[in-house]
Amino acid sequence: MAFRIGSGIDFHRLVEGRDLWIGGVKVPHHKGALGHSDADVLLHAICDALLGALSLGDIGVHFPDTDPALKNIDSKILLQKTMDLIRAEGYHVVNIDSTLCLQEPKIKSYVPSMQDVISGIAGVPLNAVSVKATTTERMGFAGREEGLVAYATVLLQKD
Repeated sequence: MAFRIGSGIDFHRLVEGRDLWIGGVKVPHHKGALGHSDADVLLHAICDALLGALSLGDIGVHFPDTDPALKNIDSKILLQKTMDLIRAEGYHVVNIDSTLCLQEPKIKSYVPSMQDVISGIAGVPLNAVSVKATTTERMGFAGREEGLVAYATVLLQKD
């Protein structure tokens, strides 16, 4: 197939004493995401979308949270390794669209840096990476600042 579409989603709890990494950017906040890696919810959702587009499983298949070598790993490395898999299958990214669901912190000022990180790793222009955010109007775990969610959709094209 010339084109493949994938979607990904990821969730992480927010806790005291951890850094908050979103889209490969450290975002100042009094809570950080809890996970085996750096818990970058946005990069994880993008990895899942990329893998799903080519039916290659999910992030847990390729980067299991039981692997001690992946403890506290920078999720930019996971995205790079995922891109290596995509390229090995003879595909490239056309565009990435993503949405974050979190009450706080506000990320608008960090979005250009996130786009820069993601576009650099994916090998696409900045305008091919969309990062949006919404609150949940204080509803649910994201609204109570207990966690955050990221959704991602990718379009891949055969080389």
